[in-house]
Amino acid sequence: MRIVRVLVLACMGAAALLPVHAQKIAPGLWEIRSNMSSGDGKLQQQMAEMQKQMAQLPPEQRKMMEEVLARQGMGMDVSKGMPTVRICVSKEQAERDVPPMELDSQCRFERFQRRGSTMRFAFVCTDPAGRGEGEIKFQGDKAYTSHMTSETTVGKGRVERMTIDQQSRWISADCGKLKPLPER
Repeated sequence: MRIVRVLVLACMGAAALLPVHAQKIAPGLWEIRSNMSSGDGKLQQQMAEMQKQMAQLPPEQRKMMEEVLARQGMGMDVSKGMPTVRICVSKEQAERDVPPMELDSQCRFERFQRRGSTMRFAFVCTDPAGRGEGEIKFQGDKAYTSHMTSETTVGKGRVERMTIDQQSRWISADCGKLKPLPER
């Protein structure tokens, strides 16, 4: 169960940056490398355990997991240390001037600003209850870095703090088998 939760966190990290794709970046295949950490170190332990479990998966189970992610428009490789997510950005998504207003069905943006090559945002989520903010710095239309912090209330009111730093780069105009991420 822990492996699934950590994978979801990694995918949420990538999905949290979906508005980046609405800001005139190149369409095609993107690779997003994430470094996630929590103040109590539990997330780092979970990531290490996930990598260990992924390495031990039989090939057919690994393939099944990859297919599930691909149907959601994502590919993932945890063999490089931290999660590396590949997503496909359609031409329409890349051309959009206004970002989607939801991170997922449980989250929404409270603030979204772009000045020059820097974008700042804040979001709030209802289930689980949480909030966060971040900054994205573009290096042209084929690369960006981001830093995001979030707080989520879990269990009996315990607050988990998480930091996600990401490096994103455009790989190719051809997404291969990956389909663009679905619109929300």
